[in-house]
Amino acid sequence: MSVKDQNRFNRRIFLGTALAGAGAALVPAHAQDDGTTEFTTGGSVRNNVSSFRMLNWQDYFSNTQNGAILVDITSRALHYWSEDQATYRLYPTSVPLSEDLTRRGHTTVVQKVVAPTWRPTPSMLERNPEWPEVVEGGAPDNPLGTHALYLGWTYYRIHGTHDTRKIGRRSSNGCVGLYNEHIQELFAFSKVGTQVLLI
Repeated sequence: MSVKDQNRFNRRIFLGTALAGAGAALVPAHAQDDGTTEFTTGGSVRNNVSSFRMLNWQDYFSNTQNGAILVDITSRALHYWSEDQATYRLYPTSVPLSEDLTRRGHTTVVQKVVAPTWRPTPSMLERNPEWPEVVEGGAPDNPLGTHALYLGWTYYRIHGTHDTRKIGRRSSNGCVGLYNEHIQELFAFSKVGTQVLLI
């Protein structure tokens, strides 16, 4: 091997080792197989590779009675804390397309629906007259996915989606979307009365 080839080989080893080390520093406390992030309490704030960061429920809620869901529109992340604070989950989301479609503030989960039926709102049909007036639950193209948490605000939901390209983007008409496997987990954790805050 020539000196030039040896130097190139050494640079590759150095860069590969450096990148591996940097990547290791970004690994979350507990990466789940399903793509969510589970954090342990205590210690310093850790970031995962998607730039989601662990948040403390005390900064947003006075308690975790019935569990608490925080949706951060800016970081496109949903945080969940169980009532006993033993469970904390962080999920990537889709968020509304624009500020005029975005609602912020406190509400609660008022209904939980498996295989929800989707009906576009009157304003959605006005903007998109070619859309169907209803898509039955369980249909493969149902925009609400497999599960939905209905919020105290009319027409607002936290729901799944079959179109995984939407997650991590401004892509909804007001709702918060999750991967179907994530909404199924959140659906099991949450209950009617779970606190919700959109910021």
